[in-house]
Amino acid sequence: MNLIRCSNKTAALLCVVALLATAGTASAFSVSADGVPTETAVNEEVSVTYTIDDPFTDAPNEWTLAGSTELQNVSWTVTVLRAGNQVNQETYGDQSFEQDLDIDDNGDQVRIELVGTTPGISNYTYDPAQNYQVASLNRVSGNNEDEFRNDTAHHYTEESQAARQAIDDAQAAIDAAGGNENAEELISSAISSYENGNFQNAQDLAGQAESQAQQAQQSAQTQRTLLLVGGGLVVLLLLVGGGYYAYTQMGEDDYSKL
Repeated sequence: MNLIRCSNKTAALLCVVALLATAGTASAFSVSADGVPTETAVNEEVSVTYTIDDPFTDAPNEWTLAGSTELQNVSWTVTVLRAGNQVNQETYGDQSFEQDLDIDDNGDQVRIELVGTTPGISNYTYDPAQNYQVASLNRVSGNNEDEFRNDTAHHYTEESQAARQAIDDAQAAIDAAGGNENAEELISSAISSYENGNFQNAQDLAGQAESQAQQAQQSAQTQRTLLLVGGGLVVLLLLVGGGYYAYTQMGEDDYSKL
């Protein structure tokens, strides 16, 4: 009987623990994204989907969803859903939009689909690399505005990407060589050309820097090899000399015994 009572108490305790665990993991306002790029070519199409779950949990019952982007030829499709079923859908064609959301509409999820093309580049920067804003999403309530998502991506042209890769390769060669002053000066000039949009010159300078760094590394390796060989010869000569000295000493000892 005591065992049965103990089991019942244990079961009840486990139920309480389970309820507390469930309460601790209650749903909350959250946003996820699918398709956000890290880099895109100019004029390349970008398609991103953001999903807001529980838009009114830990949030006002009424608020305005505001979005903006630097993409071109933009289309936003904002869909409000309840248990997976569409409640409302709106489409916007500008780089920014605003849409009022209300808990009375019974929506438990908001899906934002953004489609556009990668914008051109007005200012090239090597480090940090030039970026554009994929999307910024904000929750606006009265005078309060809370940015809950902000994504950026690197954009490039074929020529700028080739120049950047050449600079990266040259820098890797310099690092492998342990540094080289002349090569590093060439790299600085290459970066300056890159940021001025002179990509062919940047590529040429980076190629020269990489070549100098590789030559410096080869020269250092040759010197190390010669030092090792020279050191080995010295050790060999010492061994031979020591052996000869020991041999002559043994000969003298034998002669003195006679």
